[in-house]
Amino acid sequence: MKTLNIHATKTRLSSLLKEIEENGERIVICRNGKPVADLSAHKPSSRLAQDPVLADTQINYDPTEPASEADWPESAR
Repeated sequence: MKTLNIHATKTRLSSLLKEIEENGERIVICRNGKPVADLSAHKPSSRLAQDPVLADTQINYDPTEPASEADWPESAR
């Protein structure tokens, strides 16, 4: 991981982007020695990938089964 100031980043942006494409390296851009932004390779997300939290969810009932009177809360009756 490289750390560069804003001026060096502006001066070398094309070469930095080439490095990121080839090596997948991440660059931290700093202002007055404090990190401001990260410059990293774009990773497209797959809309078809399962959500890791929801992947383990199981439905243990038939959602098409009609609800009985006892299934409704008292406030809805």
